[in-house]
Amino acid sequence: MLVNKEVNLGNFEFWSGAVETVKYLTSEELETIESTLEELYPEGLDETTLNDLFWFNGDEIANWLGYNSFDEIIEREEA
Repeated sequence: MLVNKEVNLGNFEFWSGAVETVKYLTSEELETIESTLEELYPEGLDETTLNDLFWFNGDEIANWLGYNSFDEIIEREEA
C-alpha cells in the first residue's frame, strides 16, 4: 500500500546525513527549497528520495539558494 502525504520541509523528520545538512539551513531557506522542489517534482517525492536529496546533494541545494557550494553555507555559520 502506498500512502502519500503533504509535508512542510520544516516539519519533515530527516535522518542520517540529511540531518547534518538541514541543521545549517534557515527556515526561510527551507521554504525556498520547498518551492524549488515543488517546481522540479510536481508529482512529489517519496520520503527516502527527499532525505537522500538533502544527504547527497548539498551543493545542488546550495545552488538553489544562490551559493556556489554547501561549504559556503557551512562557513557562514562558523563566521
